[in-house]
Amino acid sequence: MSQTPPQATPLLSVGSQAPPAPPPRPPAVQKPSSHSWVALCGPPPWGLSCLLALQHVLVLASLLCASHLLLLRSLPPEGLSYPPAQLLASSLFSCGMSTTLQTWMGSRLPLVQAPSLEFLIPALVLTSQKLPLPNRTPGNCEHRARAQASLVLSPCRGPGCQGPELWNTSLREVSGAVAVSGLLQGTLGLLGGPGHLFSHCGPLVLAPSLVVAGLSAHKEVALFCSTHWGLAWLLILLVVVCSQHLGSCPLPPRPWRPAATSSTHTPIAAFRVLSVLIPVACVWTISALLGLSITPLELSAPTEAPWFWLPHPAEWDWPLLTPRALAAGISMALAASISSLGCYALCGRLLHLPSPPPHACSRGLSLEGLGSVLAGVLGSPMGTASSFPNVGTMSLFQAGSRRVAHLVGLLCVGLGFSPRLAQLLSTVPLPVLGGVLGVTQAVVLSTGFSSFHMADIDSGRNVFIVGFSIFMALLLPRWFREAPVLLSTGWSPLDVLLRSLLTAPIFLAGLLGFLLENTIPGTQLERGLNQGLPSPFTDQEAQMPQKSREKSAQEYELPFSIQNLCPCLPQPLRCLCPLPKDSGNEEGGSSEPGETADLLPGFGEQRPGSSREELRSQL
Repeated sequence: MSQTPPQATPLLSVGSQAPPAPPPRPPAVQKPSSHSWVALCGPPPWGLSCLLALQHVLVLASLLCASHLLLLRSLPPEGLSYPPAQLLASSLFSCGMSTTLQTWMGSRLPLVQAPSLEFLIPALVLTSQKLPLPNRTPGNCEHRARAQASLVLSPCRGPGCQGPELWNTSLREVSGAVAVSGLLQGTLGLLGGPGHLFSHCGPLVLAPSLVVAGLSAHKEVALFCSTHWGLAWLLILLVVVCSQHLGSCPLPPRPWRPAATSSTHTPIAAFRVLSVLIPVACVWTISALLGLSITPLELSAPTEAPWFWLPHPAEWDWPLLTPRALAAGISMALAASISSLGCYALCGRLLHLPSPPPHACSRGLSLEGLGSVLAGVLGSPMGTASSFPNVGTMSLFQAGSRRVAHLVGLLCVGLGFSPRLAQLLSTVPLPVLGGVLGVTQAVVLSTGFSSFHMADIDSGRNVFIVGFSIFMALLLPRWFREAPVLLSTGWSPLDVLLRSLLTAPIFLAGLLGFLLENTIPGTQLERGLNQGLPSPFTDQEAQMPQKSREKSAQEYELPFSIQNLCPCLPQPLRCLCPLPKDSGNEEGGSSEPGETADLLPGFGEQRPGSSREELRSQL
């Protein structure tokens, strides 16, 4: 029998007697490099929260510019009948509303909602079938359409190109697909199906999905950085220096003092907490001083955007619902749901919370669907989903707060009311946006690799599942982009559905990992599901005291005022509410925003021991 590692909390089987409580240990001296200032002092004050929210808005701007630029750059000159700034403002408004609803009564995690590749890929597939007829050649038409979807788009200026009316009709069809995806995703959330399926997703499903999510945006990052590699590398270098090398350099806590009840003054890791804002400001200033105007022309308009604009339905025209839009909407809903579930798990792990329960996942997907419906009705070509880069940003400066997420929502709504201010986001140099997106995606990728230790990665079964899921999720989209003749069933809506799903890397990784994990035989310990608990973070939850575990689980519950309405809901909608046994109010009811879930402990603290060593010590 192997020796249990020091300071390890053994996992007890049902009916076993608990070991005697260990003697109290003297409090260890905390190093500034091991914990962020937010983790030591509690929820961030309003001044620091505004700076953190501004950093999230910059990351959100990189996603917005990437999605809109890649979709609009195939338009002919002056192909839009309205300024692109109004399109950005519409997307910002829907993202802000969805972020506020998600944090308030959705999953209750501090997640920022933004457009994602799961909406961009079906949109590109949908618009690629509307190429001008003179450009179509046998055996090479779809290859060129796929090349456009792989970020080598060029404006159409030939005599057979479509006019603005046909392109506006195409964007209306994309907006209709976004609205359909929101309706389907909201329905799935209300029925509670994805939430219950999430309980069967172990580390071997989560880890490949996060790895593929981190790798899925490398082409967009390379496209943006290639406009000026010098500025891009300078920004990446500054982010690394501020977040890693200077992250342990404390500053006096004068700008943001702790609460009045705290008698100790905790140093502020300002370089780490502001590791996105400081590099962006520096590189943006250098770019302006050198006279380098590296901004996307597709997002600028010859006419000035209005200062104030009220987003409302049918501003340009109602979304167009066609069979092809319905097929694209189905693929958007399925891919976005899988991506959001992985984002819930990633955010919960970074906050050191238990795995999201089914009711929190169901509410989160329902409100994400509502946000996509709002985006589609307002004419936006992109829906809303939980943003992986914004979660990576939380990991970068180690500060996560519902207060910050609410401020991000308010800022986005305010920018949505002013297209002129929203246009300022498009003036950020492209290498700056590419560098920010690259660093945050790298954090998501590394988090996916770190999730492998939760299962027995030395097992041949697990090695096959991980390798097959990641490789096939990256291979199939590449093959469909470069194959001379793509899949063609003879029915256009089915072609759109299959091509959209088979070119979405996160969807493929999640689907393959889920099917292989739940069909290939394996023990609970081998799969990382300890003591029969279907949770990807069971080892982390087992090391938490019971009282802390119950308190952390309350972070997923609805606010007290809304939770009282749960008994009035119909029986099919009870899946959105926590079970009576999980809704204990022993600690004073569910916590308000900014109490427990606002803390993101530092990644430098030493854990009691690796989960795999603990599992093997009990065999």
